[in-house]
Amino acid sequence: MSKERARRRAEREAENARQAALRAEREARKARRRRLRARLAAAVPRPVRVARQGGLIARRHRAQNTVVAVLFVLVQVIAWLLLDGWAARVGVLVLSILMLPVLVTVIFDRRS
Repeated sequence: MSKERARRRAEREAENARQAALRAEREARKARRRRLRARLAAAVPRPVRVARQGGLIARRHRAQNTVVAVLFVLVQVIAWLLLDGWAARVGVLVLSILMLPVLVTVIFDRRS
């Protein structure tokens, strides 16, 4: 009887050792995968969400900038339709670019 018990205990211990080896292998694989994933995450830049300002002043500035851009494009379209020469069209473009900061300062006085 004791030989039978010893044999069964040896089988149980062998099975436990085999299960422990499988668990250790699985844990080692998980650890390797975790390290690889961490290295990849460190190497790849994360996307950065750029949020617009949502305050009253920011909305007003966006609206003003949109008005300025639309007026600039409108002036350019009118110049292209009404003027025949390339020199005149380029002159309107250059003059518009130079006058843009002045007009923005005069029309939208942002100090008040």
